[in-house]
Amino acid sequence: MRGLTGSRGGSTAGRGGRLRAGLAAGGTAGAGLAAFGLFCAGCSAGGTGTRDEGPADTQQVARATPSSTAPTGTAKPAPKVDAVMLVKGDPHVSRQLKADLKPCTGDEYPVDTSYGTLTDGTAADVVVNVMTCGDSVGVGTYVYRRLADGSYGNVFAAEVPAVYGTIDRRDLVVTTQVYGSKDSVAYPSGEDVVTYGWTAGRFTETDRVHNDFNRAVGSGEGALPAPQTTQN
Repeated sequence: MRGLTGSRGGSTAGRGGRLRAGLAAGGTAGAGLAAFGLFCAGCSAGGTGTRDEGPADTQQVARATPSSTAPTGTAKPAPKVDAVMLVKGDPHVSRQLKADLKPCTGDEYPVDTSYGTLTDGTAADVVVNVMTCGDSVGVGTYVYRRLADGSYGNVFAAEVPAVYGTIDRRDLVVTTQVYGSKDSVAYPSGEDVVTYGWTAGRFTETDRVHNDFNRAVGSGEGALPAPQTTQN
């Protein structure tokens, strides 16, 4: 996947670990994504499908499961959650995505989970990214806030191909790959990077960056020059 440019400028290739949307090669973007029939939660007209700026919904979804191995240190460890259970029990998630969310192999689901501070709550917030098994294309990003009774409520949802959310210094950064009609899954035409901040009990867009990718690179044609050796 090409290097991502974040809302603060510079590269965000290392932000939040893997940016999994659109990693695999081969096939067309439409073929890799059509099976999901996804919709965008809270889309605005003319937007990229990642806006969700209404009042936060604190629908109770599931309770946290204490971590069996808490790391040592001064920071309080985040309670681990069953991300698959959160998604499947969330009324904000489309029925089609829930039906398609199955293990890729054994009991391994195509789900990434991040813990961090986004909503200034008393416990860590949870960002869940759901992907496809074959192409690792992000198909849904959700943010859950821990409530007073220990359950979790959905406060953000974006269901568009190919989407991936990360936590960056208390901001939610949502990256969406932009595909043309002839683009393969591995090589999108560009991307939208939208930053959200938590204000007055809801996420509000604070920054937006659009990147157009160079079509001349990444085609796989040509060979790298052989390394030069020097003799003493």
